[in-house]
Amino acid sequence: MGSETPLRLPTIDFSTPELNPGTPDWDSVKAQVRKALEEYGCFEAFFSKIPLDLLKALFGALEELFDLPLQTKLRNASKKPFHGYVGQYPMVPLFESMGIDDAPVPEKAKGFSQLLWPEENPNFYKTIQSYSEQLSELDQIIRRMVLESLGVEKYLDEHMESTNYLLRVMKYKGPQTSETKLGLNSHTDKNIVTILYQNQVEGLEVQTKDGEWINVKPSPHSFIVMIGDSFYAWTNGRLHSPYHRVMMTGNEARYSAGLFSIPKEGYTIKAPQELVDEDHPLLFKPFDHVQFLGFYYTEAGQRAQSALKAYCGV
Repeated sequence: MGSETPLRLPTIDFSTPELNPGTPDWDSVKAQVRKALEEYGCFEAFFSKIPLDLLKALFGALEELFDLPLQTKLRNASKKPFHGYVGQYPMVPLFESMGIDDAPVPEKAKGFSQLLWPEENPNFYKTIQSYSEQLSELDQIIRRMVLESLGVEKYLDEHMESTNYLLRVMKYKGPQTSETKLGLNSHTDKNIVTILYQNQVEGLEVQTKDGEWINVKPSPHSFIVMIGDSFYAWTNGRLHSPYHRVMMTGNEARYSAGLFSIPKEGYTIKAPQELVDEDHPLLFKPFDHVQFLGFYYTEAGQRAQSALKAYCGV
């Protein structure tokens, strides 16, 4: 099937004022989250806590960021794979990305900004920090709902404390006629949960379990929530970690921001014993996320159909 398939992702509304644990609204949304993440590993979320003027300011900040000279952007370096500046790759010439570790933490957002603008740019870092902090609430709601629905909420505190946040901001140039339209190769995310927000330039496609591609068309008010391999492993395969890619059309640039909840270095990802039984045998040996990332970016990791299975499959 081509990318024109009429399939749509499930949509879930988190904007209910009474969305508190134990309420009927919470239980209703929780059931929708579990179903969507089992079937698609992905859904479109409405979350009204983030004001539209902040979302608008976010894209102004991203344009300002990516307009900086390449030498300045290269200051965004990291020892962790895919945490710093990524770009200038012949295979995906349209793609450029930067990473802000612990973006919800004011000092970290300010530190990133000062790295690129030594003269300071308070509007930039305040926008980035505020957006990340407010969106992290949605991440925590979703993860709590997942653990409750699986009956393993006793691990909630440990699970939440085992992660921090990375904000990856991305720009995809509009392809010129002679260029590839591939913005980003088909891949699964390697983290816990990803929450994406994009400007209204389409391109994101998500693959179903049947191998069909859904052309994702979120509204200006919605976010795309996606499960990564680490959460897939932690839930012992109960949730689906979907393949996705970016295919560019037209000549307008696409900007997006992804908030990634990521296991901390040194934390061992291991499925709770309650999720392992005769019907659900253990799928993966315990592993460290950062070491797994290191394997993923080796030749063997890139060649594997599933890097996770190749790295720690039982």
